[in-house]
Amino acid sequence: MTPTNGTPVRVGVFGLLGSGNLGNDGSLEAVLGYLRREHPEAAVDALCGGPEVVTARYGIPATRLHWYRGEYRTASRAGAIAGKGLGKLVDAFRTAAWVRRHEVVIVPGMGVLEATLPLRPWGFPYSLFLLCATGRLFGTRVALVSVGAAPIGNRPTRTLVRWSARLAAYRSYRDAPSRDAMRAMGVDTTRDEVYPDLAFALPAPRVSAPARPEGLLGQVCVGVMDFHGGNDDRARAEEIHRRYLDGITRFVRALAEHGRPVRLVTGDTADEAVAATILDAVDSPLVTAAEAASLADLMQEMTAVGTVVATRHHNLICALKVGTPTLALSYAAKSDTLMARMGLDAYCHPARAVDADRMLEQFQELERRSAEVRRTLGERNQDAARRLEHQFTALTAALFPAADRAQAHDHTHTLREAP
Repeated sequence: MTPTNGTPVRVGVFGLLGSGNLGNDGSLEAVLGYLRREHPEAAVDALCGGPEVVTARYGIPATRLHWYRGEYRTASRAGAIAGKGLGKLVDAFRTAAWVRRHEVVIVPGMGVLEATLPLRPWGFPYSLFLLCATGRLFGTRVALVSVGAAPIGNRPTRTLVRWSARLAAYRSYRDAPSRDAMRAMGVDTTRDEVYPDLAFALPAPRVSAPARPEGLLGQVCVGVMDFHGGNDDRARAEEIHRRYLDGITRFVRALAEHGRPVRLVTGDTADEAVAATILDAVDSPLVTAAEAASLADLMQEMTAVGTVVATRHHNLICALKVGTPTLALSYAAKSDTLMARMGLDAYCHPARAVDADRMLEQFQELERRSAEVRRTLGERNQDAARRLEHQFTALTAALFPAADRAQAHDHTHTLREAP
């Protein structure tokens, strides 16, 4: 795939990639798989949070997203505050120069249009706005692909997110509430489509013999999170965290007391302290923690258990994709929507108000319906795969029109030559 002058199309990928969040990196992996399969001649590089990790893991050149390396640390001293302020100015020029070198930039999945976790407007929302504004300025097609969105209360954040979406050349969402949220914020979503999360396009791991454990004595996978509420919960953040941690610890302890092996998993480096705290509090040889470096690792863990209980959105996706019955500790509408789409809306529990006894009741009911749930998940996963194939076809038509026309011409030429 090359433009008319014969040079490869230059494609950039953008986001908090390589920064320790497995869900973000899984979305990147899915988009890279699409590009390598459908547009193998494209020259791909990244502007991202962890360039060294992205280059080492995915083999593409990468540039650091922020000039100031302390961007996501709280600035309390004058020097740090000045560094952050200067960084915003420098990043405007750095982002513009990077965007200008590309014909296409893809933002792969992620909740880039939401603030369901603590978020400052001059952090990633500002970076995304710079990307979309300079894309419009230089004629670079910026695509927000299967992204998450949610209503935003903070006015500066809402303004930056709204204008980022308006300036993008292509938008699709990972669920209908995301599209509804952008429409409510004043974005024309008439031509925007809804597709499954990009992680559903990743290959599922092979299930090796012996088969996954079933029944009451099967191992349980519990996905934990460094959860402090959302952007509007800052005043209650520590209270929310203590209640979440206490509830999930009680749940894990109850499983261990009933002889159930429990495997703790995380989805971000920030979650590791939570897993360590639970291990110390429960202090049972039946409770262990996994070290997962990718969504593939998480999916492998989840194929080996009978049931999953998870908080992070991409922990849920991994469990559902491999067809394991799952109970969601839901902290945002995106989790409820995902579970409903997969036929498991009855198995959501609020992360802000964890009740270990109620969780155990839901968990036991889920296990009783295990065989039925697995059949439902198999059907829903097939549908998700078909819809994502349609998404990639639409993406090619929107972002690579020259390549699309060339493919159509080659197809017509082949037909004319056919006997």
